[in-house]
Amino acid sequence: MKLLRLTLGLAVATATLAACDKAEKTTAVEKVDGVAATATNYPDIVYVNSDSLLANYEYFKDVRDRLQGKAETKEKDLRSQAEAFQKEVERYQRSAQGMTNEQRASTEQRLAQKQQQLQALQQSSGNELVTEESEEMKKIYDQVEAYLKKLSDEKGYEMVLTYQRGNSAILYSDDSRDITKEVVAGLNEEYEAEKAEAKTTTEKKK
Repeated sequence: MKLLRLTLGLAVATATLAACDKAEKTTAVEKVDGVAATATNYPDIVYVNSDSLLANYEYFKDVRDRLQGKAETKEKDLRSQAEAFQKEVERYQRSAQGMTNEQRASTEQRLAQKQQQLQALQQSSGNELVTEESEEMKKIYDQVEAYLKKLSDEKGYEMVLTYQRGNSAILYSDDSRDITKEVVAGLNEEYEAEKAEAKTTTEKKK
């Protein structure tokens, strides 16, 4: 069973977001060096580098490591069971000539059923990991989306785009519109706070 690896299947949780409706904004917009910006000098359209985001978002890294560890454990267990089954088949092949037709038929039926069980276990293990990966990526998407909405409300961003080298609609943009580091820092700060709170709650229950 191949190890599952987290992908950017959900557009790296930073798919193009309409951060807020321009008609509802009350912040004045002016030109700063020819670039549209709010009165606080923030551009109205910014972007996040999705590769850098995932490479530095601690929650994503923890999820990736946990799922890869689980995949390796399942793979090791399945390999062990497959090797034990193979040895059982080899023992049967060595002793088949000394068996009666009824014994051979019974043994072959049992081995066939065991093989089917192993295949079903492999399939269910893979499906379980895929489902868990999908659920975790949805959580990551929700976390990033919620943070970007909050940040946009604070700084007046009208839209947050996602940028990925070689796979992006953004061919060029001024670096002043890149808020990746700020977003990563904010997400990691929130994640550390959540972990600290969870640890405190766990300790109180003991």
